[in-house]
Amino acid sequence: MKDRKAALRSDSASSARLRDLAHLVRAPAALSVPGDVLAGACAAAAPFSPRTLGVMGSSVCLYWAGMALNDYADATVDAVERPDRPVPSGRVPRRTALAVASALTAAGLGLAALSGGRRSLLGALPLAGVVWAYDLGLKDTAAGPAAMAGARSLDVLAGALAAPRTGLPARTALRRAAAPAALVGAHTYTLTVLSRHEIAGAPARLPATTLAVSTATALATAGPAARTVRRHLADRRTPGDRGATAPAAALVTAGAALTYLGTYGTAQLRAVRKPSGENVRRAVGAGILALMPLQAALTARAGAPAAAAALGLAHPLARRLARRVSPT
Repeated sequence: MKDRKAALRSDSASSARLRDLAHLVRAPAALSVPGDVLAGACAAAAPFSPRTLGVMGSSVCLYWAGMALNDYADATVDAVERPDRPVPSGRVPRRTALAVASALTAAGLGLAALSGGRRSLLGALPLAGVVWAYDLGLKDTAAGPAAMAGARSLDVLAGALAAPRTGLPARTALRRAAAPAALVGAHTYTLTVLSRHEIAGAPARLPATTLAVSTATALATAGPAARTVRRHLADRRTPGDRGATAPAAALVTAGAALTYLGTYGTAQLRAVRKPSGENVRRAVGAGILALMPLQAALTARAGAPAAAAALGLAHPLARRLARRVSPT
């Protein structure tokens, strides 16, 4: 009987530790990562492959490493501003956060090397470097938002480099993925600037500015899709034509772009009306998860509406999970 009680206590402690680690790395927020890789791969006209899947796993590991490293670096600040987080609350020792970050970084680099060899490692190494530089030195500097935007853009470019060896040079793959990488980077830059005001609140002009950038990002993403639909209606192509899937891709692109702007824009508008710390924090959380419909729009725009639709279906799941584990 005593052994059974001891076993139950041990299982309960293990579950608690796993929950604490999930909070440490903001586990559900990692659902916003694979779409970066997918958008980059589709922009490079690469079919989905085990290599792409491996790079997605690598990027998720590096994202989680960044979250754990963030809490390691911010332990003193969080003790005052966010004492309920795993490290300042004592649920996860600070040295454990550093160990988790180191192990996840090694796992991310290893997955990149195993899945795509030197070419994928070329994408993962600078990404890991930016993650560590941001958390340990750049976060509170003027270069912080640019570093975070660079990390997300590198994530998209890593997807382009994950293209199977079909003769596509790395330079060409990177050039094709430059536009989606820039759009994801622009979103991330303004989101990071906004996140600096999660505690004390922000001047109303800041969420108004990020809302303007989000609107421009949505329009820049969906604009080519609208032109595609107009051309298709003018051409009246037959269903058997190779271009018959173009309207489907355009419609998915437009729908995903509207979802992006609707979910993130609504939260930002609330912050414009009342720029309190709570509303800014909600806008930041919405902005992290809104990356998924933005990625879906970019994926569909590259001619992969089915993959984009699958990515879009994960967005409601991520929002539901975010109610249990905060993405910020």
